[in-house]
Amino acid sequence: MKYKSLILFVIISTWSVTSAQSKRSLINEGVELYKNNKFAAAEINFKKGLEKDNNIFQGHFNLGDAYYKQGRYDEAIQSFKNSLAFTEDNVNKAKVYHNIGNSLLKSQKYPESIEAYKNALKLNPNDLETKYNLSYALNMLKQDQNKQQQQNKDNKDQNKDQQQQQQNQNQNDQNKNEDKQNQNQQQQQQPKNEISKNDAERILEALKNNEQDLQKKLRQIKGQPVVREKDW
Repeated sequence: MKYKSLILFVIISTWSVTSAQSKRSLINEGVELYKNNKFAAAEINFKKGLEKDNNIFQGHFNLGDAYYKQGRYDEAIQSFKNSLAFTEDNVNKAKVYHNIGNSLLKSQKYPESIEAYKNALKLNPNDLETKYNLSYALNMLKQDQNKQQQQNKDNKDQNKDQQQQQQNQNQNDQNKNEDKQNQNQQQQQQPKNEISKNDAERILEALKNNEQDLQKKLRQIKGQPVVREKDW
């Protein structure tokens, strides 16, 4: 994808000779550093130029480019916006909005970048790069929306599955409670065959006493003579 990043500098004829030379040197040095991918050093030069004269379109615009190349997109956007106050040329303004769109696009702020590209095309309808970038931003926005919709659907399905699992768990717990209650009821309805320890001891004692009485009676029976009938 193409990103338009323009370095502009214009010699202002109303500057004094000394001042113009100083500002021009700073801008030229900044441009050369920028072309050699020394964006941080170029940033310093552009800032120095703005310190000498802050009302320069090129200074703010070039500084925005230096920020952009360093991935400092919020600062780039601000510098590009600052440059708008110092130009009335629609072509220059279109370039500003184009680069603002690029910065927003890099920040994945697709709706905002689309608006910036549209503003650029209003000022320069024949800019093919802006048209291309606008198309790209629209496509990225569509993909982002589709991704969000899919994520929402996945979250909804996940919540539905969790709710179903919870319902199943609740049903299982309810079934277990019902089974436990049924078992308790069955146990309560069964006759009590168990006896206490005291009852068992009394029964054993009674059996022991009965056994002793029985033995005593048997001994008494064995000791008695047998009565026979007389023969007459």
